[in-house]
Amino acid sequence: MAAKQMEEIQKKLGMLNYPRANAPAQSLLFAGMERYALLEWLFFRLLGDKSPFSQQNLQGENGMDRDEETARIQYLAEIAKFLGITTTVDTEAIQGRGTYEDRTEMLRLIVDLVEASIYADNPEWSVDEQVAKDIQLIDSIAERQAQIFSEECKLFPADVQIQSKYLLPDISELETKLSEQSKLLLNLQQKVDDLASKHAYNPDEEYEEVESQLRAHLESFLETARSFNVIYTKEIRPWTHMMEVPQLHGFGPAANRLLEAYKMLLKFLGNLRNLRDSHAAVAVGSSDTIAGQPSPVTRIISECESALTFLNRDLGILSASIAREQGEEFTI
Repeated sequence: MAAKQMEEIQKKLGMLNYPRANAPAQSLLFAGMERYALLEWLFFRLLGDKSPFSQQNLQGENGMDRDEETARIQYLAEIAKFLGITTTVDTEAIQGRGTYEDRTEMLRLIVDLVEASIYADNPEWSVDEQVAKDIQLIDSIAERQAQIFSEECKLFPADVQIQSKYLLPDISELETKLSEQSKLLLNLQQKVDDLASKHAYNPDEEYEEVESQLRAHLESFLETARSFNVIYTKEIRPWTHMMEVPQLHGFGPAANRLLEAYKMLLKFLGNLRNLRDSHAAVAVGSSDTIAGQPSPVTRIISECESALTFLNRDLGILSASIAREQGEEFTI
């Protein structure tokens, strides 16, 4: 049976002008370059002139290595998925899968598709006319499926069998409702046209109204701000500034002069330290004492350093007092 079916397939291939229609049946059904060449030829007859794939020239059995053959199988599997022949990119289907009968059936389906895309059922029709007739037949069946098929005939899966659960409204009823809604829509359109003829359409009208309202609010706010400024100047500020600012008792200008004097003295003591260092550098190798007493310069510098310690302490107290006094004046 499968062998006879394969003969019919080869006859159709000859009618379709396939150049290798007389190739051995085994080479067309099982993996190999002969099968890949046939599938590519059939696929591109189905794809037509606007194919998103580019046709490649198959080489002989010895003209391709293993990697090129794998790439060609992947390429044909993608075309098969694109055409809807397989649901996924199935490389096993391209190589041939299942029994001899399964392989023959798959090849027969593809050849029948190519034949249907080239020849019409009626010799007087073109292929486009055949497609139009087929679409008209499907539409007619879809419109009259309730009259053609019984309730027991499940045309759809169980999860979409809604026609058996809910009664579809009658077509005449739907047409009546459509006519009523069309009349309502027409009346509304007429009312809109009447209003448009009575009132000139101004797309900026809404913006102008909002702008005028905003200007009114801003003018009201500015007037309120001016009134508050007058009240504050004449009433609030004199009342809050009616008392004299109290005079703080502190060191005053004398303290500033004392601070300047301390700073000058500190600078003088620094110069004395430099003088001591210079004296020590000059007197290297000589004795710092005469008859057990320190030299006059060393004694003066020691006394100045002692005084500097007390001055630094007093200067810190004086600076803190002035800073505190200035901070209180700023707060008031």
